[in-house]
Amino acid sequence: MKKRMLSVIGLAAASMLILAGCAGADAPAADPTPVASFAAGSTMEKLSKAGTITIGTKFDQPLFGLKGPDGPVGFDVQIGTIIAASLGIPASKIKFVETASANREPFIEAGQVDLVIATYTISDKRKTVVSFAGPYYEAGQSILVKADNKTITSEKDLVGQPVCSVTGSTPAAKLAEIGAKPLLTDIYSNCLEPLRSGAVVAMSTDNVILAGLAAQNEGEFKIAGKPFTKEPYGIGLKRDDTEFRTFINEVLTKSYKDGSYKKAWEDTAGKVLPYVTPPTVDNYAL
Repeated sequence: MKKRMLSVIGLAAASMLILAGCAGADAPAADPTPVASFAAGSTMEKLSKAGTITIGTKFDQPLFGLKGPDGPVGFDVQIGTIIAASLGIPASKIKFVETASANREPFIEAGQVDLVIATYTISDKRKTVVSFAGPYYEAGQSILVKADNKTITSEKDLVGQPVCSVTGSTPAAKLAEIGAKPLLTDIYSNCLEPLRSGAVVAMSTDNVILAGLAAQNEGEFKIAGKPFTKEPYGIGLKRDDTEFRTFINEVLTKSYKDGSYKKAWEDTAGKVLPYVTPPTVDNYAL
């Protein structure tokens, strides 16, 4: 099975490495070359034959998943395009569905999406519900404050303070753990107004998300201190679909080597953040 997977990836990658996430993504994409057949009954076969795939992603996170006039754009969108291409699915046939932090597992369990690629931290708790391919990036929780704030320099300064984050996220859980007073909302962009008004002293989530929001609102905010957690981003899928997870891990590993992953980064998040070597994928056993 592994040899067949690798040959499939090679055929698809020959014509499409990574140029867009959908019809209106970061760059135009060519249709991938038709791929060889997959194992009968596999998720790969079903998706390839259908010629379409549904991927859950964020719509409010600059650099990773942000809704544009023609569809979402960002690094997560580009990673989804790489995976779709390996199945012979062109960018124009990817359906992106908005997934907030709180509904990622329910969407996967209910079959509303085939994959979730949405700054989705791999955790042991989540592994009891869904499976993860990857990780494909490692972020870290950090703090965003107003540009003139000089009192908050680390997570220790958040103890007892109101801090905004998102319901169902690992950063929200960490804030409660360290003794902050979380003010929770549904999407990260909704934290900006409470921060502007002083209703909270900071917002906290992964450093890459905060960097995107700061870049989008130049001069208003800054990142305070260094990351204080490790957040390995994974690709969520049905918990028992080991074959599909293994296939995606092989696609990711190949993208690291052939340059398509780096190009995806440089075309999106790399416009603000430096490129770092991606983490080794983890073919863990459930």
